[in-house]
Amino acid sequence: MHQVKLSDDIFYVGVNDRRSDRFENYWPLDKGMAYNSYLIVDEKIALLDTLERAFIDEYIDNIKNVIGDREVDYLIINHMEPDHSGAIRAIVKEFPNITFVGNKKTFPMLESFYKFTENTLEIKDGENLSLGKHNLQFHTIPMVHWPETMVTYETTTKTLFSADAFGSFGALNGGIFDDELDISYYEEELIRYFTNIVGKYCPHTQKALRKLDGLEIKTIAALHGPIWRSHIDMILEKYEKWSTYQSENGVVIVFGTMYGNTEKMADTIARQLAVRGIKNIRVYDASKTHPSYIISDIFKFKGFIVGSCAYNNEMFPTVETLINKIKHMGIKKKSLGVFGSFAWNGGGVKNLMKFAEDIKWEVVGPPVEEKGALKEDKYQQCIDLANAMADKLEQ
Repeated sequence: MHQVKLSDDIFYVGVNDRRSDRFENYWPLDKGMAYNSYLIVDEKIALLDTLERAFIDEYIDNIKNVIGDREVDYLIINHMEPDHSGAIRAIVKEFPNITFVGNKKTFPMLESFYKFTENTLEIKDGENLSLGKHNLQFHTIPMVHWPETMVTYETTTKTLFSADAFGSFGALNGGIFDDELDISYYEEELIRYFTNIVGKYCPHTQKALRKLDGLEIKTIAALHGPIWRSHIDMILEKYEKWSTYQSENGVVIVFGTMYGNTEKMADTIARQLAVRGIKNIRVYDASKTHPSYIISDIFKFKGFIVGSCAYNNEMFPTVETLINKIKHMGIKKKSLGVFGSFAWNGGGVKNLMKFAEDIKWEVVGPPVEEKGALKEDKYQQCIDLANAMADKLEQ
């Protein structure tokens, strides 16, 4: 079996999941998922995080392939979410004398999930643990994206074991390190992972980035996606950009429709934006596209125009689902437009305007609401709404 080395004594022992349809039973996994785990082999052996319990047999084989009959002394728990702690029981069964290393918020979760209360070593923020040649330094980064999350910095090789920070959706298809693979293949999965998994906690991400500013980092070993060693500045810059809601000129248009009338309004708006020179235009049917892809583009672009037909005096259900998710994410610094249609009574536009009040984004123009099929006066109002958004983006 191949041994994947980050350095002479640090090994990758993760696995790929190309079978699961959803991550956390919600996020689509079109390109699969990597569950990463790492071993440091020294006078003492440390295992950094485990992985999904579905892969326990392969995982134990990967560990044994590196250490043979030696014992693992420490399990460093950077993050307790079950996709990274799910193999803990199997690890304890294999290495019964192992010591759990975590912070004060780790161990209540360890007991809650797996009922382990013994063989624990509580570390404080900034504290060190020597393995022999290798020294581990621990830094808590709460709410990126769970309260107990921390990172482990190996001071000899300057490797940052970063938990879920700097991760990505997507299985690792042969290449494990960023310079072994086509980064463009992971570009969309990187931002989709950040925006949907970490994005709600952007202020906490900013605090974490400032906390890590003083570290010299030569390798970033995240718990999902590629190991970063050649594009470290790039991934740090992306996290700085995304966590401060910096975005590009462009517009995301989302509609919910039953019979196509609201979609015609969306197409009218999109065409006028193109006439005005806006090239980054993304049009989504809320019933066809999972919210994770739409939210990723909302983070990416400055403008958001959303339309809904009326449905039982409310928004169309798939639009309502998306809107609730956006509110939950707490996304900031966007420009907003609203449109929609109805047959016999309103509800879609009215409730979208309630969303506008709640989200506190800048509304670029009055909402456009049509009864039945799109007619000349509302067609012109759709043009006006597109122009108002284009004017805003040109400022």
